[in-house]
Amino acid sequence: MDEKTEFAERLRDAMTTAGYQARPSVLEKEFNSRYWGRSVTFQAVSRWLRGEAIPSQEKLQVLADWLGVEPHVLRFGAGPIKAIREKAKRWDEGVGYLEREVFETFLSLPAPQRKIVREVILTFAKAQTASKPDKKKPRG
Repeated sequence: MDEKTEFAERLRDAMTTAGYQARPSVLEKEFNSRYWGRSVTFQAVSRWLRGEAIPSQEKLQVLADWLGVEPHVLRFGAGPIKAIREKAKRWDEGVGYLEREVFETFLSLPAPQRKIVREVILTFAKAQTASKPDKKKPRG
């Protein structure tokens, strides 16, 4: 499926979830009653629902506000934001107070000093990886 078709599917789902029929006439009426710019035509909203076009960001924002969804979720789906939240969750759960304090201190350093600290950390990590025995090789 291409991105226009996926957008159309998300738009139809959002309309249905919000209690509206996913029909061009409904979309045209509801959208134009909320949009302060130039009214969109029946043909334009039909193209949105058929997966032939994606509205501008300004119009997407109006759609999202009306349907009660996040604009980026309506436009791109929940996948990207879900992946970001999962990474943030792992970060939040895996880092304690002391590590956070070190990170904050690191970020406050001037760029040349951050570069040196980064190189030291990467060198330690490389040495640690090299010193681990290879689990694939049989010991003999």
